[in-house]
Amino acid sequence: MTRARVRRPRPRPAPVRTATAAAGLAAMLALAGCAVVEEIPRMPGPPVTDFVPTDVPEVAPTGTGNLSPDGFDAVQRMAVRIRNVGCSSLSTGSGFAIDATTLITNRHVVADSADLQVSTYDGRDVAVTASSTAALADLAVVRTAQALPTSPELATSDPVRGDAVTVVGYPQGGALTLTTGQVIGTTTDPLNENLGEVLVTDAPVEPGSSGSAVLDADGRVVGVVYAKNAAGQSFIVPVSTLRNLLADESAFTPAPGCGS
Repeated sequence: MTRARVRRPRPRPAPVRTATAAAGLAAMLALAGCAVVEEIPRMPGPPVTDFVPTDVPEVAPTGTGNLSPDGFDAVQRMAVRIRNVGCSSLSTGSGFAIDATTLITNRHVVADSADLQVSTYDGRDVAVTASSTAALADLAVVRTAQALPTSPELATSDPVRGDAVTVVGYPQGGALTLTTGQVIGTTTDPLNENLGEVLVTDAPVEPGSSGSAVLDADGRVVGVVYAKNAAGQSFIVPVSTLRNLLADESAFTPAPGCGS
């Protein structure tokens, strides 16, 4: 079985971290943060027709992905842009509300932070009161001082191969963007080996997409984007894992600040 490196869809311009694979098997990927992962067998997926442009236009998205118009309206209201002001860098990521004052994003989005800044789809800034991260998966919980516009429903079960999905987030720290694809299988988590299986989709993601919600056709959250591989396939923490961690009070601990 061949091996290749993956990079997390870490927000730009986060410092690049590299890892070395076995001799002759190393491959550089396009995103910040990397690790060694088994290549997913027989999962090329259908040809990708949707894409997130490198230069994200500062306009509202015109497509609704796999969502109904009502579902799309709810989705854009629950998605947030996250700016991580670190000791020596500034990066951006995405997240989504799960209740009036609680956001979900990735652990690596909030890591090494001196200040976290959250803004909503309509440009409103929301103060952050606390953030905590999970050791098992690349997930983080962020608490806010003000109420967020809305929150989606978490699906009760994980999607299966062939299910259509929509990813909603702020790639490159730009405008809210939706990309679509389908679940093309599962694989062992390439970045957190103790987690178990994660989902793989062909929905395109970019730096800044980290922490984006992955939605089913009814607008329910079925996972959280956290990485991609050289083939452009994105890795998703499934909603079952998110639910299990949220139900465990010991799963999340206060996020260390920069230099900690």
